[in-house]
Amino acid sequence: MPIPIELAASIPLLNGLDEDTLAKVASIMVLRLYQPQDVVIRKGNAAGNMGFLLRGTLQVVDLSIDGRETGIHIMHPGTYFGELSVIDGLPRSASVVAIQAAEVAFLPQEQARALIFNRPLVAERMLTHLAQALRASSHQRTLLSIPNAFQRVFAQLQLLVRETPQGTVIELPKQHEVAIMVNTSRETVSRALHTLIKLNVLEKKGTVLIVRQPTQLKNAAEAGLDELPPPAGKTGTRS
Repeated sequence: MPIPIELAASIPLLNGLDEDTLAKVASIMVLRLYQPQDVVIRKGNAAGNMGFLLRGTLQVVDLSIDGRETGIHIMHPGTYFGELSVIDGLPRSASVVAIQAAEVAFLPQEQARALIFNRPLVAERMLTHLAQALRASSHQRTLLSIPNAFQRVFAQLQLLVRETPQGTVIELPKQHEVAIMVNTSRETVSRALHTLIKLNVLEKKGTVLIVRQPTQLKNAAEAGLDELPPPAGKTGTRS
C-alpha cells in the first residue's frame, strides 16, 4: 500500500523535497513488513526496488567463496539499501536480512533513478552516503585482518557504539550476528563480551550494552586486552 506523504517527508534522503515530488513518491512507494530472519533482498537477484528502512533493524550479509556468511553492516531506521543495483542495473551485490521485525518502504527502480539523477539534493546526499559506505567497507576489511578473534569482536563493538541521551550505548545484535561480522564463533563473541563486562568496560541491560569506560573499549579495539589496566583492586597482567 502507498505511504502517507508525511512519512515520505521524514525519510532522510527525501526530506526537503517539494510537496508535489513527495506526494508522487509516496503514492508509488510500497510498504512491506518483515519478521526476524526474513530475507529482504537476496544477492544475485535482478536489480529492482530501492528500500528505505522505516522501523526495525536489518543486516547486510554476503557469502564468501566457501559458503560462509559474513555480516557487512547493521542498518537502523532512516537508512536505505539497493541503491547500487538501481544505479547500474546489475544484480544485487549482497543480501539483506531482518534482525528485528522491520518495516520497509520500496521505491521502484525507475522513480528512484529519476530522483538520484535529476534532484541535486538527493544526488548530493547519495554521494555522501556512498563515500561513507566505501570508508566503512575499508574499515571492515581492516577489522577482518586482525589476527586475534577477541580483538576483532572489540573492534566491531566499537563500530556499534552510539551516543544517546541516556549515555554511550551499544544496541547489541544477536551473538551469532556479531560472529559472522568478524569471522569467528558465537562462543568467542560470548567470551569476549563476558571479559569486557567482568572488567566493567561494559554493563549489560537487556539487549543494550552500556559503555561504562569508552576509552577502555577503544583501547581494546585498537590494541587488545594487553593494553588495558587491570580491574580495580587487582594487579598483574591477564592471559
